[in-house]
Amino acid sequence: MPEIPQWASQALSGVYDPCCREKGISVVEMGLVRSVEVEEGRARVELLLTSGWCPFAARVLTEVRDRIEGQPGIREAEVEIVWDEAWTVDRLSPRAARLLRFLPAPAQVPDKAAYIRRNQAHDR
Repeated sequence: MPEIPQWASQALSGVYDPCCREKGISVVEMGLVRSVEVEEGRARVELLLTSGWCPFAARVLTEVRDRIEGQPGIREAEVEIVWDEAWTVDRLSPRAARLLRFLPAPAQVPDKAAYIRRNQAHDR
């Protein structure tokens, strides 16, 4: 994954996919920000969506644009959804993965009882 500039990560840390807002998981933690590039005050941001049918995509695009344009040295921001890469759960931050509790595929868990015991211990 390309590195996202620290200033952009900080600016976007308060932007939420509406489906994750209540858990406090930003678009950065979701791994939805694929890249941020700046040239001569013009920023280009690429976003992935968790689903191609996301009804909130326009809202997220607008909020990302507004946050990036509010940064020093940025006079314009173009935000686009990219379709050449699918979003997968491996893009989640460790915190987001814990909060969302994505489960591995059953074939990846040879000892299901041990898996359950180990993960119940994390809940305490």
